[in-house]
Amino acid sequence: MSRPEEILPPDLFYNDRESRKYTTSSRIQNVQSDMTHRALELLQLDGPSLIMDIGCGSGLSGDILSSISPADGGPHIWVGMDISASMLDIALQRDVEGDLLLSDIGQGIPFRAGTFDAAVSISAIQWLCNAESSEVSPQGRLSRFFNGLYASLRRGGQAVCQFYPKNDAQRSMISKAAIKAGFGAGVLEDDPGTKHSKLYLVLTVGGGEAQGDITSVVRNMHDVDVQDGRRNLSRTGKKARRGNKACIIQKKQQMENRGKVVKASSKYTGRSRRRVAF
Repeated sequence: MSRPEEILPPDLFYNDRESRKYTTSSRIQNVQSDMTHRALELLQLDGPSLIMDIGCGSGLSGDILSSISPADGGPHIWVGMDISASMLDIALQRDVEGDLLLSDIGQGIPFRAGTFDAAVSISAIQWLCNAESSEVSPQGRLSRFFNGLYASLRRGGQAVCQFYPKNDAQRSMISKAAIKAGFGAGVLEDDPGTKHSKLYLVLTVGGGEAQGDITSVVRNMHDVDVQDGRRNLSRTGKKARRGNKACIIQKKQQMENRGKVVKASSKYTGRSRRRVAF
């Protein structure tokens, strides 16, 4: 079965019919509720907060944020972003309590720096790994998203993004983009090795109680096994000689990381040219 993000861009896939179908499904409502509560547990908010809901859809997660009782640190105020006009139209019909913004998160987060206390995203950011044209790249979209998200959170703020990567390469690409933007990041997996496995990208902005490390977020949680894959990388201090193949490939990689479209390397890349006199 094809993944939705491989069929059409999200603004086209979630038309009026699909948006209505998604919102009225009791199974999706239950799964969305469970994942939103899990995200809030990972955020560990100790009072009412201003939260950005990234890929808010028809407001199913927003309903949870608005319904948190004062005893549990709520209710929260939220602002939702989504690229699907049909989804946001249903959210308006449902009279959700949050503010709504029609926006493509792959173009960045259009809010003033330090606006939000926290952010949540349920089943959305994997869509950034698909480019709809040759003029854009997944790396560029991820870079713009995470850079904008980092800026929009206050110092000490956190974000939890539940996502469904297609493979380990997508999982790594998403995590690396978050770290490159400045986040302390880690991936938490619930029910690993089962068909019900859920991945949560836990992000922290330095300057508060969170120490820029997922281990500080999950330290006191039960039934959590932390696997720290970090290694101290030694630097050789060597640079690729200018003009040779290694240098050219390095430059291409840098351009791809900035979201530029570059030509694929071949056996002729960096090959010395014979000078012919006329």
